[in-house]
Amino acid sequence: MSTPAGPPDPSAPAPLLVACALGIEQLALRAGARGAGRAGGPGGPVTVLRTGMGAAAARRSLTLALAGEALRDAAVLATGFCAGLAPGMHPGDLVVAEEARDAQGHVRCAGAGTLVKELTRALPGRTVHTGVLAGTDHVVRGAERTALRRGGAVAADMESAATLLAAVGAGTRPVAAVRVVVDAPEHELVRIGTVRGGITAFHVLRRVLPAFFEWHRSLPPPER
Repeated sequence: MSTPAGPPDPSAPAPLLVACALGIEQLALRAGARGAGRAGGPGGPVTVLRTGMGAAAARRSLTLALAGEALRDAAVLATGFCAGLAPGMHPGDLVVAEEARDAQGHVRCAGAGTLVKELTRALPGRTVHTGVLAGTDHVVRGAERTALRRGGAVAADMESAATLLAAVGAGTRPVAAVRVVVDAPEHELVRIGTVRGGITAFHVLRRVLPAFFEWHRSLPPPER
């Protein structure tokens, strides 16, 4: 005999939805999740969603996921790999977005300071950059990187802004974005060393979940 469920607990933490685009990014996150519980565990239910590549796929996947009852109130964190735009950036550096923007709009990110602190703790020795994360519709190189940098961005990817814009469009919720640099001005994808940079970024991405969980725990309970 089943017992009817009571009303939802207003103090219960919202779920956390971690969104990435690529299978290799999802693989890194899932591999990291196996050991993340030993670092404190999540503050509530966690879903790792692979959206597919590009802004349209990100918007479609997020809208569908957040329409379900289980994730209706979820906090959303976009992650994966990115292109660093600033000279001196290296594969494996981390980027915490203070704002994500693309041609469709912009969104402010919550708790950037908490993420910087927790990523520094989880990955000692790794450089953490903060600033604007720009959304593009293709891999940027050369002059395009310079133009984005002059526009105020520190890194670029194809899904973060679309992911977060779709998330806030589906309801009031905290959102954030953390990306791992896979290539940078002195280490572009077309150059020798790409494989090494990709492996470095993969291993860094495997270790980010404890910081994401701390960010999630620091959020106020959702209004229900």
